[in-house]
Amino acid sequence: MGFDLDALERAVSAHGRVARVVIAGFAGSSPREVGAAMLVWADGQSGTIGGGALEFQAAQDAREALQTGIDRLSSHALGPDLGQCCGGRVVLWREVFDAERLAGLKGQPVIARPTDGSDMPLGVKRLLARARGEGIAPEPQLLQGWMVEPVEAPALPVWIWGAGHVGRALVSVIAPLPGFELTWIDTAPDRFPEDVPDGVTALPAARPELLMDHAPQGAHHLILTYSHALDLALCHAALTRGFASAGLIGSATKWARFRKRLGELGHSAQSIGRITCPIGNPTLGKHPQAIAVGVAGRLLETKAGNTVQRRDKMA
Repeated sequence: MGFDLDALERAVSAHGRVARVVIAGFAGSSPREVGAAMLVWADGQSGTIGGGALEFQAAQDAREALQTGIDRLSSHALGPDLGQCCGGRVVLWREVFDAERLAGLKGQPVIARPTDGSDMPLGVKRLLARARGEGIAPEPQLLQGWMVEPVEAPALPVWIWGAGHVGRALVSVIAPLPGFELTWIDTAPDRFPEDVPDGVTALPAARPELLMDHAPQGAHHLILTYSHALDLALCHAALTRGFASAGLIGSATKWARFRKRLGELGHSAQSIGRITCPIGNPTLGKHPQAIAVGVAGRLLETKAGNTVQRRDKMA
């Protein structure tokens, strides 16, 4: 969990002035953890701080703040103030950003700013010094009147090959999750839905396998086109290019044939074994949304594991 500068930059570029609302602290129950944030603009929003009534009220307040430009720290008793069943109190920090203010955040590994106009306390200085000198990122927190958040790690690149039922289900499930950068490929523009979610790059290509050379070698690939021949070409291209992970939709019979053909194309059994087939969690069933949920779970586990590895290296 961290300050997602990329998402904020995209929102400011698209909508001009944007309010960011983050959970700064809580006592008792809270719908989300400290650091959970949402972005709000005049006619839309992204992200979530959870809580139903809490988020609705925060979004209303944020849209009013877009007119005034006023930042604000606020405390909300979920039961008495908002009629929610949980009995906690949540502290929200709201800021209004435009392109000029956003530019001032670039290049900072940790974003720390006062919520009360106070000078930077010693505790915050120590956190920042540790982040700069030792590479140890602090947890998001409100410390002595200052909101401190590490900048979100680079998004995990996920390339989805195919815009059929499963491809659409995957995009619908993964796109709202923070920390993923989705590239979606199919053979023609009319293969995609009319409304591609924000933040998803849709690439029509007559020969999708030729795009594999443009994918980051650290990308996670999900191959599920309408054509077995194209699926095979994409597996071959992925093995040639290199990848963080690759998954192929299909049966045991399909995968046995693919293993044989990929071996004939010169790939070792060890390399071929890096491709997962089938994808998702088979115990959840074969419905497209069930497959998507299983895949998303695996990606979230991978992302969480990467975060732990980065912290271990920094420690």
